[in-house]
Amino acid sequence: MLARQERYYEEEYQEQPRHIYDEVEIKELSKSAKEPLYKTVLDTTTRSHCQLLFLTMAVLGLLVTVGSGVSASRGYELIAVQQQVEQKEQENERLRIEIAKLKSPERIKAIAQDQLGMSIPKHTYFSTDK
Repeated sequence: MLARQERYYEEEYQEQPRHIYDEVEIKELSKSAKEPLYKTVLDTTTRSHCQLLFLTMAVLGLLVTVGSGVSASRGYELIAVQQQVEQKEQENERLRIEIAKLKSPERIKAIAQDQLGMSIPKHTYFSTDK
């Protein structure tokens, strides 16, 4: 496809008898006789089209590979962020429960009686001054 072979002949060498040539022509003919009978002719336009096609396919393959690598790394980053969000939500819920425990009236009453020496009065008096 990229190269074709053409058969060529030395027409002068085949048509005329050898004794007609002088010595210079005999040397030239002997040099040309050493050349191959088939000459390779390259089809450069087809070759350049194939090279361009190969280069295009290689670039597209490279882009697909890089794109899939980038999307995979972004996927891993997304999973890591989602795990961090879940951990923060669990920590937030734990802190809400702790705040609720610290605000409970029973706890406040126990601290007031045990640590501060406070007690609940047995009688409550209200004043009605106007």
